[in-house]
Amino acid sequence: MSKTEVVVAGSGPTGLMLAYELRLAGVEVELLDALPGRTGESRAGGIHARSMELLDQRGLLENMLAQGLRIDAGHFGGIPLDFGDFPTRYPFTLGLLQSRIEAELESAAAASGAPVHWDSPVTGYRADEDGVLVQVGGVRPRQIHARYLVGCDGGRSSVRKLAGIGFDGTEATVTGMLADVELAEPPTAGFFGKRAAVGDFSVIQFEPGWYRLMAQCHDRVLPRGSELTFEQFRAAFTELAGTDYGMHSPRWVTHYSDAARQADRYRSGRVFLAGDSAHIHYPAGGQGQNLGLQDAVNLGWKLAAVLRGDAAEELLDSYESERHPVAARVLRNTRAQTAVQRPGEHMDALRDTMAELIGVDEVRHRLGLMITALDIRYDGVGDHPMTGRRIPDIALTVEGRPARMYELLRAGRPVLLVRNNAGVPDIGPWKDRVDLVCAEDPDGEWIAPGIGPVAAPAQVLVRPDGYIGWACNDSDATGLGTALTRWVGGRH
Repeated sequence: MSKTEVVVAGSGPTGLMLAYELRLAGVEVELLDALPGRTGESRAGGIHARSMELLDQRGLLENMLAQGLRIDAGHFGGIPLDFGDFPTRYPFTLGLLQSRIEAELESAAAASGAPVHWDSPVTGYRADEDGVLVQVGGVRPRQIHARYLVGCDGGRSSVRKLAGIGFDGTEATVTGMLADVELAEPPTAGFFGKRAAVGDFSVIQFEPGWYRLMAQCHDRVLPRGSELTFEQFRAAFTELAGTDYGMHSPRWVTHYSDAARQADRYRSGRVFLAGDSAHIHYPAGGQGQNLGLQDAVNLGWKLAAVLRGDAAEELLDSYESERHPVAARVLRNTRAQTAVQRPGEHMDALRDTMAELIGVDEVRHRLGLMITALDIRYDGVGDHPMTGRRIPDIALTVEGRPARMYELLRAGRPVLLVRNNAGVPDIGPWKDRVDLVCAEDPDGEWIAPGIGPVAAPAQVLVRPDGYIGWACNDSDATGLGTALTRWVGGRH
């Protein structure tokens, strides 16, 4: 029997990101996957603004930006959404296939000390007072004793089933089909979509020479687990689009549905769920992979703080209280998008009305900020309008040198930012657990997504995931001690 601190089951983007986050904090990790190796499949293919910000905060974004394609517009139910004026360094979707995202994250995780152990399915576990004894099958059956087990093993999660966590939701009503192909006669736009009489289709270029074609047929539901051939996909796509754009050389062909489910709870004692293990939904707007990456970062720093003995076990309860509502909202908006895409005169009228509303900036911002996750606001300490929101990537001057806020978060530690000589508070009991940064910031206002400009706070406690746990407009640090205790741990 071997020992570790955290067993992560599943090495998709969520599991890889979680393993990297834990290793960044010095946590021992065993990263397991039931598969014999990478399949090369790419169910997801887009990274939204908030996920790019999180990857930037960990120094993992640059290579992905170099490989991907910038897609300036998103959509809601096929109705275009312009992200161009959103308050972020990344007002676009990064088109990059999941296989390439996984390659980058796997390299980072392995370099940090968390390589993937393939052919290692979790077949059972037994909780005890010190942790969980995890049973691992495959070519090398073994037992691993860990403090915590996290299931990142997909919509059919073995960990979720072993934990007895419910996974209720709605059944499939439509089938979507997907193929990654080359096109002899591609459309001129990087993203192109259109409705047809019995469904809709889209064409997205994710990398030079390669396109993702999607077709949704409202008059059929393919059985779960059934095979879809390239010729079947070509016929269905051509029926909707009137052309096959000269598609050839398929990398991958698959189908999916609008089934939507969410775990009743994200925690059962020392067992947690993240990513598709905790929620599945129709891939409208490409939100699933982004949701999982954000789950991983939220959970990772909290597990690390508890394992180091800095924070109390109760901090882990905030993972579910923060992330469960976010996923529930994604399930609602993807169901709404599926409804808007259905055929029929009544739905056409609804769709036309939605298109008119999206032409109003306030509505466009509301929907776009939701899909990109820029508008998330968690509970915090104090009443500053930035509290609970992600901190913008502000340009600073630190010790006479230029710096970006997200660069200050690369170590994965809490940061107490003191702006423009506001006065340095005494954080003696926490000084070894918090990075104190005194900086010059010329901006008197920050942008709160969905709200607009607000007075930039004088002092800000930034959590390791980039969300503001506390802020004040002057040098009065009332509430800082409460916030430090809540997010960093008690006085030592």
